Amino acid sequence: PDTVDEKFKKHWESWFSQDDVDQFVELGLNTVRIPLGYWIIEDLVDRSTEYFPRGGFSQLRRGLQQLGKAGIVAILDHHALPGVQDPQQQFTGRCTTDVEFYTPYNYHRALVWTAVMTALSHVDPAFSNVVAIEAVNEPIMDANQTPGYGEFQKNFVLVVRAVELLLGIPVPELDSGLHIQVNTNITASLNFATHLPPVFPSEVKEAVLDAIPILLKLRPSVKEILHFSSPNKNETLITNFMDINWQFNNPPNPADAAIGHQIYDNHLYYSFGGVADATEDAYLRHNCNLDRIQNDAALGNSPLYFGEWALPTQFPASDEFLYKWADAQKRAYSQGAGWIFWNFKIEKSDLAGDTARQWSYIEGVKLGYLTKDPSKLHNPYVCDPYLDGA
Repeated sequence: PDTVDEKFKKHWESWFSQDDVDQFVELGLNTVRIPLGYWIIEDLVDRSTEYFPRGGFSQLRRGLQQLGKAGIVAILDHHALPGVQDPQQQFTGRCTTDVEFYTPYNYHRALVWTAVMTALSHVDPAFSNVVAIEAVNEPIMDANQTPGYGEFQKNFVLVVRAVELLLGIPVPELDSGLHIQVNTNITASLNFATHLPPVFPSEVKEAVLDAIPILLKLRPSVKEILHFSSPNKNETLITNFMDINWQFNNPPNPADAAIGHQIYDNHLYYSFGGVADATEDAYLRHNCNLDRIQNDAALGNSPLYFGEWALPTQFPASDEFLYKWADAQKRAYSQGAGWIFWNFKIEKSDLAGDTARQWSYIEGVKLGYLTKDPSKLHNPYVCDPYLDGA
């Protein structure tokens, strides 16, 4: 316990560096989706029962600054939610069947996290390349097990827009009736949350107010945060949700929560099963006829991007197949708002084996499966033999 923070600091500094950013530029990448645990805002952590490394916030600022200088924009993805949002998943920060995110206490902590990140995205120069915040990564698919999630979606958007209004950023889609003189002291500005109109419920106002002491404690890291001449950007952030079809059993529609620009995220991994039969032909036939973009659009979930995908399979994949598999997936996902590969790199070691071959974007480019220019395909006609009616 006495050395873990230092060990994580060394890991973060070595795992993501300027060399990686330089590779992103060389490969023509323009967007990153950064998976974040709620514990990056350390005041939200209950240290009596929750044990996470400290120091991640300064590493996030460093990475954002490096990416921003390279002209790469960022989506802040709330990847691991307070209380755990999905059972037995390492990405939540704790593998457990005790899922407690879908409770008032943890919904509130997530909203406070959202208020802090929204404020930072507008007033901290290190966050100037942040364009979107994603509310929840991969909630439980069965909507019967996510009580209150629909209300949380609406409150998430309202928190983002409340902070923006209080910082003097116009929200044209929201006739708030709010007329305040913007204060260049961020905490004074956010204190006006008590004057927000009735469209903002008490839970939203409380989340904004509870963000203030956290922002004050960030002073040593973010000197610019208390006084700002004007926001980094005069446009609202894009709010981001997993799409409605991520869940089943009459899920809430995140489109109902939208106020202003909003995007939707879908993840598709064939290797985990349940998508297509475990054969090359079945994979290509399914992906080449993928209708997720159209199905989501019919429910108002557009634009849709594919925020996670990769090249793993349920069967040993030949090099020849992986050329096709990369092309087919890029072709399908580019028909929407675009795609983000999971992950940019994977550990290469005896323990990791050959995992990077199908899970690492940089390795996929080196091996030739993925074209160096992300907008290109090896074979634009890769799907012709597999299209319905072909």
